Amino acid sequence: MVCRVIEVHLQRNDFRVTIAEGGEAGLRGLEHQQFDLMIIDIFMPHMRGFESIGIFHERAPVVPLIAMSGYAFANLNSPAPDFLRMAREFGAARCLRKPFTPHALLAAINDCLAEHRPDGDLASVARLG
Repeated sequence: MVCRVIEVHLQRNDFRVTIAEGGEAGLRGLEHQQFDLMIIDIFMPHMRGFESIGIFHERAPVVPLIAMSGYAFANLNSPAPDFLRMAREFGAARCLRKPFTPHALLAAINDCLAEHRPDGDLASVARLG
């Protein structure tokens, strides 16, 4: 459901969006299309998000990647790994903790695109996961 909300919001903001249902589908999409940005949920079915981030970054190093996670720990007293920091180490340009606002999503996208596409060509966005 989050994926569909993001898709509609981005389309309303004049982005072309391609949805890939999981990491493997995202990899297939990279073989056939070019993307200006990828958005990945760290915890997705079939392929771990960290694995996907590393592979996507390796196969398309100039395409900025935004990682998102809403993972919450049942025991908040135990030391919890910082998954979003780990995503940055694997190659994510930005990270968003769910739930995030539509404004935060657009700000992260625009920042990534401005850094990686200084000509301002905001052609397409892919959300993987």
